[in-house]
Amino acid sequence: MALLDEAAGDIAVVSLECPEGRFPSLGARHPPALRLERAIRDLFGLRPDGLPDNRPWLDHGRWGVRFPMALDPRGKARPAAPAYRFLAAEGESLHQIPVGPVHAGIIEPGHFRFTANGETLVRLEERLGYVHKGIEELLSGSTIDRAAKLAGRTSGDSTVAYALAFARAVEHALGLEPPPRAHWLRALMAELERLANHLGDIGAICNDAAFALMHAHCGVLRERVLRAADASFGHRMMRDCIVPGGVAVDLDRRGVDVLIDMIGNIRQRFPALVELYDNTASLLDRTVATGVLKPALTRQYGAGGFVGRASGRRFDARMSPGYAPYDRLDFEVPVLEQGDVNARIWIRVKEVEQSLSLVEQILERLPRGPLRRDLPRGGGEGMALVEGFRGDVLVWVRLGANGKIARCHMRDPSWFQWPLLEAAVEGNIVADFPLCNKSFNCSYSGHDI
Repeated sequence: MALLDEAAGDIAVVSLECPEGRFPSLGARHPPALRLERAIRDLFGLRPDGLPDNRPWLDHGRWGVRFPMALDPRGKARPAAPAYRFLAAEGESLHQIPVGPVHAGIIEPGHFRFTANGETLVRLEERLGYVHKGIEELLSGSTIDRAAKLAGRTSGDSTVAYALAFARAVEHALGLEPPPRAHWLRALMAELERLANHLGDIGAICNDAAFALMHAHCGVLRERVLRAADASFGHRMMRDCIVPGGVAVDLDRRGVDVLIDMIGNIRQRFPALVELYDNTASLLDRTVATGVLKPALTRQYGAGGFVGRASGRRFDARMSPGYAPYDRLDFEVPVLEQGDVNARIWIRVKEVEQSLSLVEQILERLPRGPLRRDLPRGGGEGMALVEGFRGDVLVWVRLGANGKIARCHMRDPSWFQWPLLEAAVEGNIVADFPLCNKSFNCSYSGHDI
């Protein structure tokens, strides 16, 4: 369990032996832990004593075994899986609307069970886990090189964030400091990833309000960022570019020129799109005061990224606990209090502006020198917190004496954002759910580890 003292910026990691196959439930007192503890039981067979919700989470009864990561193979036989029990909602004139897991668009699978009174939503309950791929089990026993590739494939739109968090966790475990140039190139890749995703999200949210013009133009800008990343680092998503010990690719003069041209293009075109959004009354009518997330819930769940910052939580892992080279870069963390779809759009808009500035600063001050250092052989334990575009990505790793991965856990920010979406849609109309959902843009794949 990782604990954050937000005021001091200190992080502690607590490990508990479970010789009797059980542990005291934190979810009994702290609701954000509920789904994580349900997942622990599904994967390891460890019982959280006092857990208020005993339903399975990742296990849909289709694995062929129970508790696939349990050390003791006894008890893994697969019994017949009972039907999943969705929570009841009581009241007059209520009806249920099941949506998914297969959706109309080319998106990942997830089931949403709506309870509505006419067009007004009174409850949303999510059922996730459809893209569980056993990453934790695949990581166990892997070499560091193979594990780094797996980490970067946890959630495709956060390739850089996961690769960076894994690399930093391994480096902490081994007491290794990458070269300065590697730190700066990593930050450059992270800001490009943030730019591409924020631009795509702004357009997609507007598209769900039937304003396709924003979607089209933001899609063009997103494509410019992806092509610039490809020209600079050899891959649109910058996959396998960050490795433990440093980076695997360098930035040459042509790449610098491409990035400078991209920044100029976005700076020229993006302000007009922001003005278009802010002056389209029919669009603002759909986004303002829709899907409001209360600041108290945001703090309780420790929500990060644009979800947290749109509801008053000023947290950014680049600043606290912080990591290189952001301690030498000038940037601001935008925060709003309204907590609605409109606020989540504006946080993205402001972060686009900040990321453009950060890319310019990095290109101006990029140090020369080596790209990576060789990893020493040995064991250890390390953890890292990295600011991805959705929020803070956490990776904890334990290396065996042979240098291979003994255990590794990767926690997506969506674990603490998916439950908040259920709260934010209450009282909204059914037709506004796509707007709320896209404004959160939680990851299915990053959650369904």
